[in-house]
Amino acid sequence: MSAPKKKNQVTAPAPERRRELLDTAAGVFAAQGYNATTVRKIADAAGMLAGSLYYHFDSKESMLDEILSTFLTELWEGYDAVLAAGLGPRETIEALVTESFREIDRHRAAVAIYQKESRHLMDLPRFHYLADSQRRFEKAWLGTLERGVADGVFRGDLDVRLTYRFVRDTVWVAASWYRPGGGHSPEEIARQYLSMVLDGIAVGG
Repeated sequence: MSAPKKKNQVTAPAPERRRELLDTAAGVFAAQGYNATTVRKIADAAGMLAGSLYYHFDSKESMLDEILSTFLTELWEGYDAVLAAGLGPRETIEALVTESFREIDRHRAAVAIYQKESRHLMDLPRFHYLADSQRRFEKAWLGTLERGVADGVFRGDLDVRLTYRFVRDTVWVAASWYRPGGGHSPEEIARQYLSMVLDGIAVGG
């Protein structure tokens, strides 16, 4: 026989509501910064009491952890699929840039938080995975650029580390101005960026 339910038993919050609250928290973190954001500010933005927010999350650190880990998990699912596809160096760069813009479209606030906060968050035990992700990210991009130089696809005089930093910053800074649902899809923006990065903007002689 199953045990009787307690009259005041609390049911688990709906996943949709949890996602809504995380989206709200991400927007507040991105706009105000992690240290300046309080649980009360997040609750106010969500239209609820601060105490009610603790029903869903035990701290603002937990919210930030879930926001960043969700973003990075999805990012690496896309990146790993690209890296396992056996594409040539140029096609790999094109696919990585396109996947990056798709992630900015899905997680714009999380990308903005990652850019602003990751350096000091890496020092906290709970966020050590940010440093691991950064090393994987660098290895994937540098390895692809080095392969392109070795294969004669990219210029032999290319400084691959400088190129990596340029492409990385050029792509991810878009989170500061990009808004989902705008006039251009992530794929269209990626095509324009890739055209400028790989082919330049001047008309050939």
